[in-house]
Amino acid sequence: MFYYINGIVSEIEPNLAVIDCGGVGYACHTTSRTLSLLNKGEKAKLFTYCHIREDAFDIYGFFKKSEHICFKMLIGISGVGPKAALSILSAGSPEDLAVAVMSGNEKALTIAPGIGKKIAQRIILELKDKMGKEISELAENGVSFQPDPGNAQGGKAADAAAALSVLGYSPSEINSGLRNIDVENLSTEQIIREVLKKSLK
Repeated sequence: MFYYINGIVSEIEPNLAVIDCGGVGYACHTTSRTLSLLNKGEKAKLFTYCHIREDAFDIYGFFKKSEHICFKMLIGISGVGPKAALSILSAGSPEDLAVAVMSGNEKALTIAPGIGKKIAQRIILELKDKMGKEISELAENGVSFQPDPGNAQGGKAADAAAALSVLGYSPSEINSGLRNIDVENLSTEQIIREVLKKSLK
């Protein structure tokens, strides 16, 4: 429905930002990370997701596209609703989520209020599967990660590339980010963080 909302921040409340667009205030549920980037009275653009039910029409808004992508990805997992997704993305950045999934770090997810061990395990399992599927698609799009003979899926660089793809990075951005990184001597987590340091977007 709405792809983004662009207007003046008229109100900021816990987990909520009101964006005034032409005299209409749109209440956008959001993360503490997005709220920290907003200032009352200043212009802001939030990428949005509309959650429609019989008794409600809720708008979720995010300052960064990567948060928007991760939110939609998380609520697509069985047992993870909008409230839980916001909790996870408030406790850590999308980049932290990618690293937690690739490293199988359940504790990094359970620090979010309301997220228990079983949900954390399900998130890691389903997102790892999704990231695995991204590897072949990235290869088809010309991402030249260095394969690891010991890993049929392409090794550490391939895993990192898949995680970055899920976060919304394009094949060209991933290719650029992986260039000149010491893939052989870094862990998947370190590769992801090194690429992110280059501020691809």
